[in-house]
Formats: sequence, C-alpha cells, structure tokens
Amino acid sequence: MKSILIIDDEIKICESIKMILDYKNYHAEFVTSAEDAKEKLRYNEFHAILLDIQMPGMTGFDFLNWLKENNYDIPVIIISAYGSLENAVKATKLGAFDFLEKPIDRDKLLISVRNAVKHYEVVKENKALKKSLETDYEIIGKSEAVQNILKIIERVAPTDSRVLITGENGTGKELVARAIHRKSLRKDAPLVEVNCAAIPEELIESELFGHVKGAFTNAIKDREGKFEQANGGTLFLDEIGDMSLSAQAKVLRAIEEGKIQRVGDEKTISVDVRIIAATNKDLRAEIEKGNFREDLFHRLNVIPIHIPPLRERKEDIPLLLEHFNKIISEKYGLPPKTFTKEALQAIENLEFSGNIREVRNLVERIIIMVPEKEITLERVKPYLPVQTNKETDIFTSANSFNEFKEKTEKIFLEKHLKQNNWNISKTAEALGIQRSHLYNKIKKYGLSKEGE
Repeated sequence: MKSILIIDDEIKICESIKMILDYKNYHAEFVTSAEDAKEKLRYNEFHAILLDIQMPGMTGFDFLNWLKENNYDIPVIIISAYGSLENAVKATKLGAFDFLEKPIDRDKLLISVRNAVKHYEVVKENKALKKSLETDYEIIGKSEAVQNILKIIERVAPTDSRVLITGENGTGKELVARAIHRKSLRKDAPLVEVNCAAIPEELIESELFGHVKGAFTNAIKDREGKFEQANGGTLFLDEIGDMSLSAQAKVLRAIEEGKIQRVGDEKTISVDVRIIAATNKDLRAEIEKGNFREDLFHRLNVIPIHIPPLRERKEDIPLLLEHFNKIISEKYGLPPKTFTKEALQAIENLEFSGNIREVRNLVERIIIMVPEKEITLERVKPYLPVQTNKETDIFTSANSFNEFKEKTEKIFLEKHLKQNNWNISKTAEALGIQRSHLYNKIKKYGLSKEGE
C-alpha cells in the first residue's frame, strides 16, 4: 500500500483529503505542522507529500527547502488557496512535483497523487540500479598497489587529462576507467566503450567515426560513431593495442584537432571527448615492432596507470571473495557462504591467471554448486582451477642433473626473494649466504622484481 503524508494546518482539509485517498486504497496520514512532518519522515516511508504553503511556523516553501537540503526524493504536491502564478513558479523552482489550488478537485488530486507515486517508484528503482552498478564496478583491495591507484583516480578524475591503463586481462582496467568517469566533471554525460579487439579491422573506423550513406556496401543510412556518441563525455578505448594503424592515425588526428570525419564524408565534425585507453599489451614493444604509433602512444600516455596482476597482491583475494560472495548471493537470492580457514588458504594460494574475473567466476561457481552454507576445503577442491606447478615441471623439462639443480635453485631463490619483498640483505640473512653471493645468483638467473 502506498503511503501519502498530508501537511496542512487545517484539520478539516486533512481529514477530507485522507478520506478520498483511503477510499482509493492509499495509506494516508496527516500532520498540522512542518515540524511534526519532520518526525513522521524520520521513522516512516512516504511515496508522496501533499503540502500547504501558508502555515504557522515553518511555511511550505521552508519545508521544501528543508527536504532538498536533507536529500529527500519524495515528490511534493503543493495544495494552496493562494494559487498565484508567482507561488506556482516558486514552488516549482524549489522542486515541487505539482501544484493544486484549493478547493481541491477530487479527480485532479487523484491523478496528481497517482503520477507522484509513479515518479517516486521510478526514482527509487533508478537509485537501486545505480547503486547496484556502482557495487558491481567497485574497485576492491587493501594492497598498496590498489590504494595508490585509488589515489591517482581521485587526483586525475576532475581533470580532462588522457589516461592509459595497462594490465593483464581481468585485472580491472574497465573498473578504473569507470571510476575516473564517475568522479569526473563529465559524469552526467555518457561513458562510451569501444573494444578495439572485438571489432573487425575493416569496421573499426566506421565504429569510431561513423559513416555516411553509401560510404561502403550495406551503409544504407548515415550513422554516428563512438566519438560523436561520447561528445561531452568520456570515450573508453579498450584493448587499443589491437587497433589498426589506419584507425590509430585518425584517432591521433581527432585528439590533436578535436574534430572527426565520418567515413565517406568530406566535412569535419567538432567533438569534445576525454580519452581513456587501456591495453594488455606492452605498447613500447609494439612500437618497436611497428604495430603501434609512437606519437599516439605519447598522446595517450599522459597519466599512466598500471594494474598489477592478482598474484602480486594476494592480500586482496579475501576482500574480493567477500565482495563477490555478497553481490552474487544477492543476485541469486541465496544466503552468502562462509569459508573455512583451510578453504580460504587454498583459494589464496591459486595463481589466478584470469585475475579478478577468474575470482568472480570461482565464487559464482561455488555459490551455485555447493548447497552448504559453510565452504570447507573438501567441498571447494572440485571447483578450484588446475594450476601449473613450476616446481613439478622441472622434473620433466630438465635434460641433465646440473640443469635440474640450476632450475631448482632459481625457483628457491625467487620464492625467498618474494617472501622478503626483494630485500637483498634480509633474504641473504634468511638463507645464510653473503649478499654478494646472492647478487651473483640473481644476475646469473636473470631474476628481477619486474619479471615476477
């Protein structure tokens, strides 16, 4: 049942409106002052408010201001005997949903209340959807790397600087792009995404810049490209390392001139877009191979953000498990799972080559397939991905005893260096060897923190 709050200092009017609304199966309550209305709102949900203007103490206009200041999104229908144009305009500017003159016409009242309730429900649904989307795209992690990325986002978001996000597949490059847009001054304009790897080379230019009718076979009408769709907002070029050199040249021109040209058209169109690009490739290596334009790289790489793989920030795994456990359980209407210490440890020890995406898939698999609320090691084992084990691979890959010893030593040293966060002195002390000896071994096996 939809609840309506009536605020009017004349009790007879309140009772009359309440009777009309009760008859139409609304739950109507009334108060005779704005101060009493505040108390009602504190403990109850209302789908619409009927508000008088002229009341002792706080007026209807004052109350409208108070609602706005306290972020109440309840549609307010003004009911007033002073139905002047001035009052109607003022009420509208303060956010009133509708304006009804006294004496109130029954049919107009019911139509206005019905529309206000529908408006309230739409706003509420949109808020829930937005919250759900923000939760889905939330950046989760307590590691130093994630915290540094969050700081960069806060600093760069309010600017129009171009950002280049790098990282392996599944590390969350899209999440970073969305966070930047959401916190930017362009947040109310569109965020338009283009997956450059998913679009055939012959169609990428049309996708980005649009085309005119007859530009090529099947171009039966003019079409806007992604640059035009993102005008005033943000264009997210995902997997830009897979873009053709021809398209790269046009993207470079669009960045430099703020103008684009549809395929098959001679005229230029001005566009105002912020570019965020992402790739899982080493663009510097691609430049050396002749696959990527160096001038475009420098245009895009104003603010570089690198997202390390999950295997380098394992402390984030428990938080990710908890996060996905909650949102996926809610999605399917199932109770969240709890993980035993042993099960959690087994999951944390995984390499997760698919990074965050793989963690989400694993949690969803467990929630659906395991009926028990508590997830033990035995119950989780069948759903864990098969891991490649470097320690066991050396038995089959070594061609001599000496090669086997060297491979074993390399893995042993690498493991202890990681455990000590690549602190040479600490690692040498833990292994009982001289630092110079450890340095020689690191050089011999080509070990480096960057190569983890």
